[in-house]
Amino acid sequence: GARSAVLLNQSPGDLQIAALADCDLRQMGKESAFGQSVAGPFSDDFGKWRRYQDYREMLDKEKLDAVFVGTTTHARVSCCIHAAQAGLGIYAEKPLTLTIAEGRALVTAVRKHRCIFQAGTQARSMRLDMWASEFLRSGGLGKIEKVVASNYMGPARRTPTAAQPVPQEMNWDQWCNQAELVPHDPSLYHGCGKWGQWSAYDGGGSSWGVTGWGRHSYDAVQAALGTDDSGPVEVWAAAPSYPMSPVTMRYANGTILEMNLPRQRGPVWGAIFIGQKGKVEINRNRCVSNPPELVAGQPKVFYAQGGADTRPHIENWIECLRTRRQPRADVETAHRSATICHLVNVARDIGRRLRWNPDREMFVGDDEANRHPSVTRPRRAGYELPKIT
Repeated sequence: GARSAVLLNQSPGDLQIAALADCDLRQMGKESAFGQSVAGPFSDDFGKWRRYQDYREMLDKEKLDAVFVGTTTHARVSCCIHAAQAGLGIYAEKPLTLTIAEGRALVTAVRKHRCIFQAGTQARSMRLDMWASEFLRSGGLGKIEKVVASNYMGPARRTPTAAQPVPQEMNWDQWCNQAELVPHDPSLYHGCGKWGQWSAYDGGGSSWGVTGWGRHSYDAVQAALGTDDSGPVEVWAAAPSYPMSPVTMRYANGTILEMNLPRQRGPVWGAIFIGQKGKVEINRNRCVSNPPELVAGQPKVFYAQGGADTRPHIENWIECLRTRRQPRADVETAHRSATICHLVNVARDIGRRLRWNPDREMFVGDDEANRHPSVTRPRRAGYELPKIT
């Protein structure tokens, strides 16, 4: 994305942009949001970058070391698996997956091809957030009995509109990807995240959506609880109402996660942790406690929003590309946090208490829940997941 490109320019010599790919050629032009964002930092190079409408052609023809995958959610996993099979490093935006099943397929592919994979949850590389998470994991609050997070909205079901002419520059079939080939509707891709509100393309990717800001919040919970390779064992909604019913989860050690804080009444990108010694709130660059002395040892750092907060995360990925170490938001970590979002949507739809097996990634004794489209769904012919070979 444009944001990542500008940040890369702040570290000359680390990475160089070789090529771009987008199913809508207009998105790579000078008049696009991307073009305007990079016009200054990359004015000398912008016209030299090779453009492709099909990313697979780019992977075949270019001698790349790594890729940024900033596609729509419903297209992201296929792109990442193809990149993994090409042996590339991958930086992929959140929420990473449309379903739990495709998330596990991505983990398998990345592990098989030994890729250096980083997900775009930048708080994982913010010094204060890292300190706060480690403080809680190491017992600074004693046993964590409850976690309270904001209540985020699920996706809506979209009714297709009347078809509009497909621009010459747009491969509409490719944009629809695994989802149904619906009549062309430019409102889905014009503007900020229009597609993200619909269940065919995301799990609730608007700002106040489950997979939007909620993804950051639940990732912070996973980091602080030390459950990056696991998850809760029970989940239930307060009532079978969609898309805003509060949801509760229980972890195997008894910790309860309540997702019930009203909008703008709590930590939008974090959560409140309640333990034997008091309370701690983490909210991206902010950590407070009751009693205050609990977090008196926190580092005095701050990252401005809008770009500088992401740079340490990209730098961590670049360093790992060199050292072959695992980045801070590795593929398993990202998959497990995305799974929390998917479990919220399942619980609201099903409307009853569900037991979840985080090892097998299946609901226990509930076929209806296991068939939920947030768990698995059929993909359109021609857009099946790549075979992991």
